[in-house]
Amino acid sequence: MIPNIFSETGRLRTVVLGRAEHMGPIPSIEDSYDAKSRESVELGIYPKEVDLIEEMEGFAKVLKKYDVEVLRPKDIKGLNQVFARDISFAIEDRFITPNIIEDRAEEIAGIKHIQDLINPSHIVQFQKGVYAEGGDCIPWRDHIFVGYSKEEEFKTYTTARTNERAVERLQELFPELQVHGLELVKSDIDPMRGVLHLDCCFQPIGTQEAIIYENGFKHKQDVDYLKDLFGEKNLIKVGQEEFYQMFPNIFSIDTDIIVSNRSFIRLNSELEKRGYKVEQIPYDEVAKMGGLLRCSTMPIYRENQ
Repeated sequence: MIPNIFSETGRLRTVVLGRAEHMGPIPSIEDSYDAKSRESVELGIYPKEVDLIEEMEGFAKVLKKYDVEVLRPKDIKGLNQVFARDISFAIEDRFITPNIIEDRAEEIAGIKHIQDLINPSHIVQFQKGVYAEGGDCIPWRDHIFVGYSKEEEFKTYTTARTNERAVERLQELFPELQVHGLELVKSDIDPMRGVLHLDCCFQPIGTQEAIIYENGFKHKQDVDYLKDLFGEKNLIKVGQEEFYQMFPNIFSIDTDIIVSNRSFIRLNSELEKRGYKVEQIPYDEVAKMGGLLRCSTMPIYRENQ
């Protein structure tokens, strides 16, 4: 298999969807490595495995409804494998295996059988010291948007998952594309403020639109750049509470088909007004762990991009 990912919205044909079976006990606060999971543990609302399984199977059902090939990680007992997006990702015809935080390294074994399907000449392993997660890397035609942290913050925050060396490496790998590094606001303890990944505050949809939480970016010039690129009227802006609920982290099956959390009433209404077919599914339990629909998926093949 050779990956084919040039955008976020081309017709989806093959995708990896995470899994929630046998994910182990509720983590301690010390073992919660993102702000939303930490909050869920502190409040005693960390999701139950049975509820996560139900939500993810509902997502799988929607994907299969549109004839998408759905691949799943191998079940590793005692390991949270819900968020397939981050441990590997595809851009154009490359399948990229980045360096990730030690807390998540075990997840890579769960997708080895999927990586074995990829033509070896199309697999890229990042060098030592080059860190990235798929939630920070958004391909969009002639562009790659990369959420990242500079070295001091990368060393300081557990929620800083992509460093500046990854931005540089992606530009080396894709010299014909414009790679844009976008610094994100980080916090290990405040989910109302800190941005775990770029796709938690920004995501392109359709052919020239995007969902954006402006306060997730450290620099106003990055927001201005995205406004100029997409056009102000083509941006669906979300507020802080909507960012907290993870509005930007929906998932596109096609340019006009979006899977969204059914509790996102304002967003879903706005998407429908703009002509999208919105497949609404319950996904609030998954959200309690700091990710949503895009985070749960790793597209490998899209058409018509």
